[in-house]
Amino acid sequence: MRILALDVGDKTIGVAVSDELLFTAQGIEVIRRTTLEKDFARLKQLIDEYSVTTVIVGLPKNMNGTIGPRGELVQQFAAELTKAISHIELKYWDERLSTVAAEKSLIAADVSRAKRRKVIDKMAAVFILQGYLDSLPNQ
Repeated sequence: MRILALDVGDKTIGVAVSDELLFTAQGIEVIRRTTLEKDFARLKQLIDEYSVTTVIVGLPKNMNGTIGPRGELVQQFAAELTKAISHIELKYWDERLSTVAAEKSLIAADVSRAKRRKVIDKMAAVFILQGYLDSLPNQ
């Protein structure tokens, strides 16, 4: 059993997957968004490839905890995803500041600005998934 995490944006989807013991998150790719059908087809391939049972979707919330327009778009995406791939369990995870944390981590690792832009969404998905994994009771 593995868990997949998504950082859903307008142009890209950052994807991370857990190890089989649910201890660590690893970034696997950034999907360049085209159409929902193609996005979902790629996600289904990854879900099958990694034997994923649960998908964690990063839910962007306002700093006061409310759901804004960006969060509503992510919820619409997730609702369509569960229709397209019905055999998975979908959960939301508060992703506030995950991109900021990913950016700081990449800067600390002295990754160039150009390279950061290519991997920031994948790293944000890693932060989302690691936060979820750390919250599990057996961890």
